[in-house]
Formats: sequence, structure tokens, C-alpha cells
Amino acid sequence: MSVTAAKKQEIIADNGRGKGDTGSPEVQVAILTSRINTLQGHFKTHAKDNHSRRGLLMMVNKRRSLLDYLKSRDVERYNALIAKLGLRK
Repeated sequence: MSVTAAKKQEIIADNGRGKGDTGSPEVQVAILTSRINTLQGHFKTHAKDNHSRRGLLMMVNKRRSLLDYLKSRDVERYNALIAKLGLRK
């Protein structure tokens, strides 16, 4: 259910602000989004898996707080990330 190392490196390369950037909010949000999307597929077959659902809710809340932080610091980066990941409709 987690993101493979190769996939994580690809996400970091696509969303990082520089080489080796793993801590910026953009990278963290992109990795969390990938994990959330993976778990959503898991719940299609395992609807009563409440332990994983708790983890999913924690990831969604963490992503939300990172997005709030990014929006308060730099609105242009926030808007670019939202458009790139397709989070808002």
C-alpha cells in the first residue's frame, strides 16, 4: 500500500524545488497524494478496513495542513501545486 522507492524518487524529481529536495511542502504533499490515491483503491475491495481508514484520515489531515502552510507562505506555489496534482475541482 505504500509508495515504492522508485516511484518516490520520480515524485521528488517532478515536484522538488532543487536536486535532492525531499522536505519542501510540494514534495511532501505530492507523496501524500500518491499514498492517498493508493489507499482509495484499497478501500474499493476492503470497505471495512477501519484501521487503514484511520491512517488515510491522518494523511488527508497532514496534507491539508501542509497545503494551508504553503498557501499562507506563497500563493503562487500553492496554486501551481494544486493545478499540477489536480486536487481542487
